[in-house]
Amino acid sequence: MPKIGACYTSAGCNRCPFSADWGRNGIICFAYNHAVAVYKPEVKMGFSFSAGIEKTYIGHTDKVNCVKWINNGIQDEFEIVSGSTDSTINVWQYRQDSAASEPICTLKGHTGSVTCLSALYLDMENDSESRETLIVSASIDSTVRIWSRKSLETKENQVLIFGSGFALSLSTFIIPGTRVPLLVCGCDDHNIHLYLRGSDLQFTQLIVLTGHEDWIRDLQFVADDFGNILLASCAQDHLIRIWKLSRKSETQTVIQDSKPVSELKEDECITVKETIISHHDADGAFIFAITLESVLCGHENWVYSVRWQPVQVLENGSSHQPMKLLSASMDKTMILWAPDADTEMWMEQVRVGDVGGNTLGFFGGLFSPCGLSILAHGYQGAFNQWSFNSATKMWVPQVTGGGHFGSVVDIAWSAEGGDFLLSASADQTLRLHAPWVRKTHEPTWFEIARPQIHGYDLQCLAVLDKYSFASGADEKLVRVFKAPRNFINNFCHICGHDVNNELQRLGCASLPEGANVSALGLSNKAVYTDNDKSEQVIEEQNSKSGQYPENYFIPIDLKAPPSEDLLLQNTLWPEVAKLYGHGYEIFSLAASPDGKLLASACKAAKAESANILVWNMDTKKIMMSLSGCTLTVTQMAFSHDGNRLLAVSRDRSWTLYKKSGDHFVIESSVDKKTTPHLRIIWSCCWTHDDQFFITAARDKKTVCLCR
Repeated sequence: MPKIGACYTSAGCNRCPFSADWGRNGIICFAYNHAVAVYKPEVKMGFSFSAGIEKTYIGHTDKVNCVKWINNGIQDEFEIVSGSTDSTINVWQYRQDSAASEPICTLKGHTGSVTCLSALYLDMENDSESRETLIVSASIDSTVRIWSRKSLETKENQVLIFGSGFALSLSTFIIPGTRVPLLVCGCDDHNIHLYLRGSDLQFTQLIVLTGHEDWIRDLQFVADDFGNILLASCAQDHLIRIWKLSRKSETQTVIQDSKPVSELKEDECITVKETIISHHDADGAFIFAITLESVLCGHENWVYSVRWQPVQVLENGSSHQPMKLLSASMDKTMILWAPDADTEMWMEQVRVGDVGGNTLGFFGGLFSPCGLSILAHGYQGAFNQWSFNSATKMWVPQVTGGGHFGSVVDIAWSAEGGDFLLSASADQTLRLHAPWVRKTHEPTWFEIARPQIHGYDLQCLAVLDKYSFASGADEKLVRVFKAPRNFINNFCHICGHDVNNELQRLGCASLPEGANVSALGLSNKAVYTDNDKSEQVIEEQNSKSGQYPENYFIPIDLKAPPSEDLLLQNTLWPEVAKLYGHGYEIFSLAASPDGKLLASACKAAKAESANILVWNMDTKKIMMSLSGCTLTVTQMAFSHDGNRLLAVSRDRSWTLYKKSGDHFVIESSVDKKTTPHLRIIWSCCWTHDDQFFITAARDKKTVCLCR
């Protein structure tokens, strides 16, 4: 019996600060819409992964705001915790050989959206189910809730109330050599609140760290090789602060009086002021000296994320903590910081990111387990990955997965064999997905082009031929696109097709090289390789407006799927036609199998606006206007022989048109009194032999009708 399984999942990361995490197991978990995805990045760690989403976990009823691998020390993680706008927290168990997708437990208690999480095992050397798991969650209900799980039983131990304020970031850490956890909360009062759990299993506030001048966006602990605890914090004041917590004994807590610099003796030096904090309970005394180690200034916008490079396990079995810190900001850059070998001052080592463009910045930055790859996720839901090339000593962009960050409203296979898939979305982009064919790997699917990046939400698309399609958005016209030469070259190289045959079949002399769109425009304009044509276009645009110079398309030969920056600016398709005729926003499109006819419909509140326009795609003119529906036509479908057109409507009716000569006439229909559906009909399609068609509606019914 044949088996059906998913070979490709495309999804964009939710636009939240804590919506992705990269575990020591080499796998990224991230939030998309109401679900959690497990994603394998394309990295090399003694073996190679083929990038792609491996699993999805669906259990929340609203948007997932934060996901986190439960910290398992130097061992691979196997559990994920997620928090959602539905006020719940789910714990998921990841097993590569298991298809289970239900949460193993759900934590309820918050009355508002869960915005950030932190979780760890208190006894990391014990891998039995009896060990205690600590989960800390923050919500817009102004509380931080602390949960304890042991032997699969979870209970709420404590609630920290912040009054009218909010905890915007959390981090937990085990004091080295103990089982005592620290908790730190970054709040909207610009302060960092540090807590320690006592023998009564309750967290007590030790100190409030001040210094930041805006909301605290992220916090992370790490222990250096000398046993000191370092805390990195970042805020909307564009700054990063590194705090040092040194464990002290009671005999080391003598505080010397401070002196003016002028009174220092020759053998005395200037030292950073220490703040001594102590906590005494049945487990003993905990005394720390806290100092501000460094203030890092390099970003030009809000800093949303700080991450320490993961601890490395050496060949002799010992562990080493590299002193490297990764920060991500809304200025569209990530910075890798490290102390200078001579001065021990923290300095910027590497800066990666975007320059210019129309994108917003990064919500988070992540380290790979080996520290040789870094990944950012941002406002557009895309992943940006860089890996260190030891030969060139450079950080180079890598192939990443991704997808739409808005609702996908329409999809269509390419004509002539279905070599690629087109998808249109409310995120205002139309994307092209195709398999990357390599000799050493199984074919894996990626987004390889973004033919349309629009200023309106897209609503529909229709494929005309293999390299041409039409799309409709929240505007009154239909736009027609045709693939440029550079796309065909790259598509053939990536997907293993013969380039010369494709270009010869299409007539490469007439094809533009690529396309670009003006800064304030909506139309993709063709770019040719002919210097005379390019100069003419430049002169025309400069004469129109010198204020908004355009970034011109630069042809690039690709052997692998493009990175996000190339998708944003170098994979557009030029528009070849605009079809005007509707009075309201386009809602649905359908093309005949030979691509010579295009049917279009717009939003309609009365019968006069619900007419279907049928276009002759050779002349780009209206052939006829078809009446029959009284409200918006939600979808249309041509039969496989092209002789019939089926339309379904918001008025719960369907209408079947039959070709008669050069025109279509109504062959059959139902109205809202005779329709079997009780709610709006959303979709329709034909069977392979055109003897039956099927309609699907919001009433959860699918109806199969015989022609």
